[in-house]
Amino acid sequence: MTPRRSRILPLLVIGLLAACARTPAASSPPSGAPASTSVASASPSSAFPLVLTDDAGREVAIEAEPDAIVSLAPSNTEIVCALDACDRLVGVTDFDDYPPEVADVDRVVTMAQVDVEAIVAAEPDLVLAAGNELTSTTIINQLTDLRLPVLVLYPESIAEVMADIELVAAAIGREDAATALVGAMEGRVEAVEAAVADLEQPRTFYEVSVFEGTIYTAGEGSFLASLIETAGGEPITGDALSTSIALEDLVAADPELILLGDATYDTSITPETVAERDGWGTMTAVADRRVVVVAEDVVITRPGPRIVDGLEALARAIHPDAVAE
Repeated sequence: MTPRRSRILPLLVIGLLAACARTPAASSPPSGAPASTSVASASPSSAFPLVLTDDAGREVAIEAEPDAIVSLAPSNTEIVCALDACDRLVGVTDFDDYPPEVADVDRVVTMAQVDVEAIVAAEPDLVLAAGNELTSTTIINQLTDLRLPVLVLYPESIAEVMADIELVAAAIGREDAATALVGAMEGRVEAVEAAVADLEQPRTFYEVSVFEGTIYTAGEGSFLASLIETAGGEPITGDALSTSIALEDLVAADPELILLGDATYDTSITPETVAERDGWGTMTAVADRRVVVVAEDVVITRPGPRIVDGLEALARAIHPDAVAE
């Protein structure tokens, strides 16, 4: 793990996974509320102007097809690029690392801090924010007060990721691209679900981070917990907001499988070092040597178009004999 990543990863991970938890917040949608358009188009392409309802239940007016887009989360950036609109991005975060062409786009979020002045200077026609305080309500309101259209994305499952892809596609006039992309994703999800449908679900603990003695994992009701369940595991979850779990609670939950997502960034985290941790040796997963390094944490924890890659990686880790490469 690079020094920069080791300092800020736990904070960003807590924010990301808390943002995926199904808990009430100022920018959260009503329970079960889907992303939808309130002005429908009669053709495959958006008819502008239009009004969209985002994942926070906000109605967002978009006057014309956006030529300049600011993304405040890496997952949002990936959606734009997967819709073949990467060239419209004029602002992204310092954690945007995919696809490679975003490396040359100006950074308007640094160390999780949104630079409103930089966003305004970029003159965007659309801002894609992240829900449940990953992009703070204060920032969203500030940008809205500046008459910038802000669309908040807050998926809680793979189905909602696909709905958000369609929502962004409507906002930028790329519905045809979304249809092809979502169709391909749906087919792959169905294949995973079929492969694990009749298998036992091992109690699965996904290690997001262990930082200064605090253990972070999938929060209760979170996107990550939903992903583990879809992949054929029974997720062991932490607190819905902090995503942390006390060691005694983890021991009591007795995972049958431990997946080391943080080993993606820190090669010192291995099944052997986990077995040496105080209190971990009594867990079934450690005793049975079912502690697995997961190298695909980025696509597992980033709710964008590559999330099906993450689902397949999880399914292979949980049921290696059932899901092929």
